[in-house]
Amino acid sequence: MEFNQNKPIYMQIADSICESILKEELMPESRIQSVRELGAELGVNPNTVMRCYEKMTSDGIIYNKRGIGYYVSDNAKDIVLEKMRKVFIDEELPVIIKKMKLLGIDFSVLSLKI
Repeated sequence: MEFNQNKPIYMQIADSICESILKEELMPESRIQSVRELGAELGVNPNTVMRCYEKMTSDGIIYNKRGIGYYVSDNAKDIVLEKMRKVFIDEELPVIIKKMKLLGIDFSVLSLKI
């Protein structure tokens, strides 16, 4: 995994896990890699992975079975979809619309390609 310097690593790891949930590579109730396993695989400090898992746990995407590991929540896909849609609408779409206006791109052009 290549990391972007403009976004914290723990958030990039969370985004990657969320993408796997949306692609159904990680299914509800499936176990995810341990903090140490994922840290070693990605070449990052386990504390970074732990921060990612803590954030995802607080968001309800994953949960911890004490002494066993982390698992994907039953409603993880719905939570991820809601969060990602909100980010897209609140943060990414306004940038796209602004750029379209700046470049003189009309919305009718989009309907031809959709």
